Amino acid sequence: MNTLPTVAIVGRPNVGKSTLFNRIIGWQHAIVDDRPGITRDRNVMTATWNGTDFELVDTGGLEMSSFDDMMKMVREQVQYAIDTSDLILFVVDGREGVNPGDHEVANYLRASKKPVILAVNKIDGDKLEDEIYDFYSLGLDEPYPISSGHGRGVGDLLDILVANIPIGAKVEEKATGIAIVGKPNVGKSTLLNMLCGDERTIVSPVAGTTRDSIDTRVTINDTPYRIIDTAGLRRKARVHNMVERFAVLRTIRAVERADVVLLLIDLAEGVGEQERKIAGIAKRKGKGLILVINKWDLVQKGGDLHGELTIERKHYVERLGKEFLPFAYARTAFISAATGKGVNDLIPMVEEIMAERNKRIQTSVLNEFIRNISFYHPPPVRKKGQLKIYYATQTEGLPPTFVLFVNNSELMHFSYQRYIDNSLREQFGFQGTPIRILSRNKGKSDN
Repeated sequence: MNTLPTVAIVGRPNVGKSTLFNRIIGWQHAIVDDRPGITRDRNVMTATWNGTDFELVDTGGLEMSSFDDMMKMVREQVQYAIDTSDLILFVVDGREGVNPGDHEVANYLRASKKPVILAVNKIDGDKLEDEIYDFYSLGLDEPYPISSGHGRGVGDLLDILVANIPIGAKVEEKATGIAIVGKPNVGKSTLLNMLCGDERTIVSPVAGTTRDSIDTRVTINDTPYRIIDTAGLRRKARVHNMVERFAVLRTIRAVERADVVLLLIDLAEGVGEQERKIAGIAKRKGKGLILVINKWDLVQKGGDLHGELTIERKHYVERLGKEFLPFAYARTAFISAATGKGVNDLIPMVEEIMAERNKRIQTSVLNEFIRNISFYHPPPVRKKGQLKIYYATQTEGLPPTFVLFVNNSELMHFSYQRYIDNSLREQFGFQGTPIRILSRNKGKSDN
């Protein structure tokens, strides 16, 4: 598989890296706030400029003189981003001027032997452009003035950037999108690290360490995946500031961009409003769904997570089914993200769901099936008459969608639609994915 060239955005905290990242990719992916340290992990998105595609990496703010545990983890993440990048975009604060920390970061980047482009941010007007010359003291060739907030100079910067990264890279093969979602501190980042095999996302016992949705591209068994780790959805009472509100929106957006959602549930805390809300979002967006029960090793006490269901698991699945009755199609997995038990079952399960999502029923087979279920369980007679289904077809696209051509779509009651849904699943599968059933008046537009 051909990979894209990678550009890492690096700099001290609060110099505007995430704003520049958002400006380049074209929408607000990274959380932006005026407090330092908002971006802690690496965000990775595909960007395009003048026909050149590249992976853009937003990193946490570097403070070389800080030695607390969190900053140590941030430095490890930034180092990984540098090691795996083809070019580094070093961002400094032009409004503040040259900072001793900029010299420390510049020396750090020089040691990497990677090409570096210096962007002097927050140059919002011509009067400030004279201030950029002080940045020659960093010894990194010409500084380029930009304003990531207003877009000033960003186009010129991108011209320089694409001229200095490898050209001719082909677009990467489409990767299956997997969103890891759940409440804060339920083990999402630990699961991501297990799936990816490296310390890709900062893992900390402090709830809410991951505040952005983080894209990680990995290849497993020669198949590309894009795994999206998210900040956890909190109860409304806890969404008390702008950063948390943005994080909630990021979670929703992550579900939208995924093919399959891994809803991580803490065995000890059980199922609550937030889990049902996330499952509802996944269903409305037509995404595959796996209910991932984490910390199952606490019940198993070292037992096997594979094979047939134990009595404990059977009881838990039954209870889970009642909690997630509207999402009975979802698959269930039992894991320990901390030890790795059961984690290897997730990717095969994702592939099975993707096969179900792409399953197509031959029109003749589908119509024979609809005739049979309508014969054994006819639609109820209502005041306006009785529903009659003339024929059915499966449309293109995801999730699997079936259009029923009927005499009067207003006669399609939700209970009979649910009967058709359940019958389709019983006959053809579609495990792990929602399906949509639309009724259309014969010869007329959609209802």
